[in-house]
Amino acid sequence: MTTFTFPPGFRWGSATSSYQIEGAVDLDGRTPSIWDTFCTVPGAVANGEDGRVAVDHYHRYREDVAAMAALGLDTYRFSTSWSRVIRPDGSPNPAGLDFYSRLVDELLANEITPWLTLYHWDLPEYLPGGWLNRDTAHRFVDYAMTMHEQFSDRVRIWTTLNEPWCSSFLSYGAGEHAPGHTSPVEAVRAAHHLMVAHGLATQALRAADPTAELGITLNFGPVSAADPDGAADRDLARRIDGTANRFFIEAILRGAYPADVLEDLGEWVEPGLIADGDLEVISTPIDVLGVNYYTTDVVRAPAPGEAGEPKVVRGRELASPHITAPEAISVARDLPVTSLGWAVDPDGFRDLLIRLQQEYTGPAGIPMVVTENGAACPDEVRDDGSVIDDDRIEYFSGHLAAAHQAIEAGVDLRGYLAWSLVDNFEWAHGYDKRFGILSVDADLRRREKASARWYSAVVKSKTLVQ
Repeated sequence: MTTFTFPPGFRWGSATSSYQIEGAVDLDGRTPSIWDTFCTVPGAVANGEDGRVAVDHYHRYREDVAAMAALGLDTYRFSTSWSRVIRPDGSPNPAGLDFYSRLVDELLANEITPWLTLYHWDLPEYLPGGWLNRDTAHRFVDYAMTMHEQFSDRVRIWTTLNEPWCSSFLSYGAGEHAPGHTSPVEAVRAAHHLMVAHGLATQALRAADPTAELGITLNFGPVSAADPDGAADRDLARRIDGTANRFFIEAILRGAYPADVLEDLGEWVEPGLIADGDLEVISTPIDVLGVNYYTTDVVRAPAPGEAGEPKVVRGRELASPHITAPEAISVARDLPVTSLGWAVDPDGFRDLLIRLQQEYTGPAGIPMVVTENGAACPDEVRDDGSVIDDDRIEYFSGHLAAAHQAIEAGVDLRGYLAWSLVDNFEWAHGYDKRFGILSVDADLRRREKASARWYSAVVKSKTLVQ
């Protein structure tokens, strides 16, 4: 038996996002987001599902906060809905702001630190051109400052963007997320405008509040070559790592997009897209890097005459999310997989954290927090109503051990936020893929899964025992 004791002050919590849990999409002045629109596209979302009700957190937030408190969580990372709090004319919506004010007060009353993410993909539909329009970056600053004005007295940790790779390459290039476009040119433009938005908002927030803790959350997908000695496999892995990982973190922490990635993207980088001064804005110093991790990948090049399988979701053929390496073929490994087919690879998590520390955050003196980590797994509902999810417990246990190993190797890791608090709307997968440690039944009643009780024991003891 091995015992892992985490450092004093280590954060323990959970994370959610607004569109996945809130519901109430047309109440109290909220206007449609691009995800409301995307959900109306035939075939875009499994079973034609949407977030209109989601798990009704808008009306049940007190119950959800009480569940967090019972589990012993000290931090809750949530996102706010831009279209709930800002009207189309740019003015604040008092009813929307009041919801988040009540949520924050409820968290604080239960001694849970609120961690506010400004953007988790539900862009207001009323913004012309979405992230293809550079002006959206400036409207994002207006939104950020409205939120800061309302909540800076109670919210001290702010994340600008969640996973900009998803809201650019996966959304504008691969077509899998809203708005569902499949243009490499649009993907690159959206990615850059998202980075500009992050930098501008960080500058504005820093100027208004020098003691606030500011950061961004990036999703990292480590990738390696099936044949480390094969030039084709190595180059595929390099290209995927470039757009999935290095494109974002190097712009933020090194002040430049990687030269090889820009070369790979080629003519998809439009003339004039990267304006003078943009990289200085994007690399405005941050205080914390949020790390989202789920899986790793191993890729190989197709053999002569072999073609990779086209990416198809629910009958829709989609573009590759790795626009510079569409021919890459994923290699199955002798590892368990989640319900989404993602390999469970705690060692890859440990290695990622060490790599980030050595190459990026350590030299910059920036701590990390795991802002998402979890698994979609099948749940067994027993006759007595208990929900058993041993696969999820195994996932958490392996990844927490990996996090501890990374800390022992010198990684400045300050916290772990499990994804997710509650089963919810899992984007294009609808409600079938469940990540929550709280289950939700057809009547929207919450129930602790076995993983919730297991996680609570770890949180309260600050110790993992394997």
